[in-house]
Amino acid sequence: MFGRAPKKSNNTKYYEILGVSKNASQDDLKKAYRKLAIKNHPDKGGDPEKFKEIAQAYDVLNDPEKREIYDQYGEDALKEGMGGGGGGHSEFDLFENLFGGNPFGGGGGPSRGRRQRRGEDVVHPLKVSLEDLYNGTSKKLSLSRNVLCSKCKGKGSKSGASTKCSGCQGSGMKVSIRHLGPSMIQQMQHPCNECKGTGETISDRDRCTQCKGEKVVQEKKVLEVVVEKGMQHSQKIKFPGEADEAPDTVTGDIVFLLQQKEHPKFKRKGDDLFLEHTLTLTEALCGFQFILTHLDNRQLLIKSEPGEVIKPDQFKAINDEGMPVYQRSFMKGKLYIQFTVDFPDSLSPEQSKALEAVLPTKPTTSLTDMELDECEETTLHDINMEEEMRRKQQAAHEAYDVDDDMHGGGGGQRVQCAQQ
Repeated sequence: MFGRAPKKSNNTKYYEILGVSKNASQDDLKKAYRKLAIKNHPDKGGDPEKFKEIAQAYDVLNDPEKREIYDQYGEDALKEGMGGGGGGHSEFDLFENLFGGNPFGGGGGPSRGRRQRRGEDVVHPLKVSLEDLYNGTSKKLSLSRNVLCSKCKGKGSKSGASTKCSGCQGSGMKVSIRHLGPSMIQQMQHPCNECKGTGETISDRDRCTQCKGEKVVQEKKVLEVVVEKGMQHSQKIKFPGEADEAPDTVTGDIVFLLQQKEHPKFKRKGDDLFLEHTLTLTEALCGFQFILTHLDNRQLLIKSEPGEVIKPDQFKAINDEGMPVYQRSFMKGKLYIQFTVDFPDSLSPEQSKALEAVLPTKPTTSLTDMELDECEETTLHDINMEEEMRRKQQAAHEAYDVDDDMHGGGGGQRVQCAQQ
């Protein structure tokens, strides 16, 4: 990142926190830190904020690169480039690395809760049909993941020993700094290329022959994913602790994200199902019945009541034929049917007369010959309303552009005449 170099007025604070001079050696820093850390550790009743402050100061001054930046540009440079100079370590990690665990013993102190970082969850999309979500199903999936090497137990070496990387002083990260000008610097933090970000190195002779020093190996595992009745699109199914393993890391979860495929007949909204069915005009007026194959292959007989007339876009509902309610599959939502009516394109004169004889009489308008003579006869045309409105909007837009050009040109001419 780019930034203006901070003033050199804030580069003694960390030395003062540890009570050492600016030319203190690594041994002096370690001794001072050990003394203050034991005295101020929260497990011994110390102030957590003070303990964190001491750890931050030691973490910066114990790293040659961070110490150089701090001595040159002060605390602001570290905050700007490295998030406060912590390098990703908690105060409890530093303490336990130095003392080899919690010297105060046992229990559930703050250091225990922060000892290991948590690995990332692995998310896989899982496509399911609406039938799968209605009936429930199980799917077996084969996945590859990293697991700790069984031969070296995740140590990476035959002896189980490793040495702190000299390139990054065990932090796993390195900071490079570039001078861009008298008052401009660029700082970049990146994983150490010598230890690949692990903070430690293993000699070639001591490398584990099974994992080649990588500490993990790949294994294939078959997981059975149970999709329960009534589950929803985008719902998650978790397998705790089944993601990639890594040393000193709490293993994350494998998460399957349900992705419902579109159904050709049914639409789902929550616990309800929606279906569109088209009736002929005769069915709408004189009654209908049809068989509907449901998502569990049951055959439902759908029929109208005697003498019932169905109007276009009318909805009907059938109780308890919607989706099962998740984890209460004995309960179901509703099935809604929207009826559309397919009208004939035309009728013959004979059909019209036959219908007039049985349908309710149409309203009569008694118009005299004189009134009819005074009227102008019109012609009705078939149109597509969406295309009609789109065409009108386009024509209005073009007319606006032409009008704007005309006024713009005319205005220019008037100004020119006024100047003359």
